[in-house]
Order: sequence, then C-alpha cells, then structure tokens
Amino acid sequence: MTQEVIRRHYLEAMGITAWASRYQLPNAMTTEACEWEESVAAPVPHREQLQALLDDAPPPRRAPSESSSPDATIASPSAVRALLTETLGQEEKRPQRAPSPQQQTATSSTEAAPGTPAKPLKFSLSSVCLNGRWLVMQAGEMNALEQQLLINLLQAAGIQQDALPEPTLFRWPPMDNGVASEDPLDEAREGLAAFMAGSAGRQGWTLERLLWWGEFGAEPAPLDRILNIADGHSQTLSLPVWQGPSLASLLDGTQSKRDLWPALQALGQQWLAGGQVTDDHRT
Repeated sequence: MTQEVIRRHYLEAMGITAWASRYQLPNAMTTEACEWEESVAAPVPHREQLQALLDDAPPPRRAPSESSSPDATIASPSAVRALLTETLGQEEKRPQRAPSPQQQTATSSTEAAPGTPAKPLKFSLSSVCLNGRWLVMQAGEMNALEQQLLINLLQAAGIQQDALPEPTLFRWPPMDNGVASEDPLDEAREGLAAFMAGSAGRQGWTLERLLWWGEFGAEPAPLDRILNIADGHSQTLSLPVWQGPSLASLLDGTQSKRDLWPALQALGQQWLAGGQVTDDHRT
C-alpha cells in the first residue's frame, strides 16, 4: 500500500491520470477504493509538485565495491531535477508558430465533430459446432422444436449423423452495466470474434464454414453488419457463409422444406467432400 501511494503521488505530480476499471465482472467483489485526504490548499502546478518530489527523493544506494561512472551522475536526483528544469524552461521559451490555414481548418473540423459515445448494440446468437468443422448459427435462442428440426435436416442431408451438442447462447453486451463506446459496431464484431475464437481454441475446432439460418437486416442490430458479410464471406469470423431460411419458418408446412431440399443436398456433398479431403490428409 505504501508503494502504491507513492506511485500515485508521482503520477499526480506529473499530471498523469490513473486508469480505472471499466466493467465490474459478474459475481466479482467490488474493488476497494483508497481514501485520500482532501487538500484545502490552493492547487500546486505539476512542475512544482514534481520538483518537490525530486528534492525529497533519497539518494540511490550503492554497493561498497561499486565504482563511480558518468551514468551515476546523470541518474542522481539533482541531475534529473536540473535536466527537467532545463527542458521545461526551453519549452516555455520556445516561440509558438502560428498555425497554417490547413491546420486551422483541420482543428476546427475536429472540434466541431468530436467522437460521441453511443450505447452498445444488443443482440443474441445461438451456435452449434458440427464435428468441429462447420459452425451453425441463428439469431436469438434456439428452442427445442428448432433443435429437433435442425437435427432432422442435417441427418437427411448426410451431415452430422450423431446427436448435436447443446446450443451455446451468445449475448451482447456481456454485461448490462457496460459503458458507452465510440464505435459500438466494431466493438460488437471484436466481441463476437473473440468469443468464437476462444470456443474454438478450448474445444479444438478447425472451423471451415458458417451455416446461418435466418434472414439478415433485422433491427435494431443488423446481424449481417455484425458478421460483416461480403461476397458470401464473414469478415468478422473469417469464414465462408451458407444462408438458409430461419428454422422457425420451416416449422410451418412442408413446401418450404421441399424448396430447401436441393440446397441441402448440395451442402451434404460439400460436407462429404470436405471429410474426404481431411481423411486423406490425415493418412
């Protein structure tokens, strides 16, 4: 605690604002805050505070066998104080150049349009990984009927004959008390990419494709923008994308399933072709 107080005094004297945590993790203890004695005296300039701290600093300890060197003189408090005073004096005496018209225009435009923090985007995704290869995702939470329908569709196409793992629900933002961000879209993309990369690393996945079930462009958070879809490829997850109708729409009637069957057959052939390449590579 003593070293922390000294460190904060030095940072305050140099005019450096200490960083604080942005979020409080769920079920985490509240960070203990230090109680500082409020000073009623007039504020002292940072330059004078830093020089006072340098005056009070004890000389460095030296071993008996240590020989003097030019570096030791430079590292002494008096030399540091002299160098700091000379540098600050030169900065104060240096003439200020008048800004050019281009710099004035850039400065005025920057001041006129500062970065305005905005609330984080809110969305949720359900994901399932097929044999460590293909990532299945849909917007929102996948209920039991949709899970059973997905199993039937994949088995009919010759994909993932085994039972599916339990779907994982990803919510953004991860905490309700998250602070505002200057770029909520980029922050959401980074959060989703980090979550999927962490899951792949823990489970040993080698992802090849993203199967997206549902329509894009839903408000308030367009998921095609979060996945950053361009030319059938997700820039956020670095995966090619196959898009099908939403599982909820396939629950009503049989015509939609018949219309989907040719695309499912082609998808099953790609699954078998990818497995053949993987088996050949292993052998």
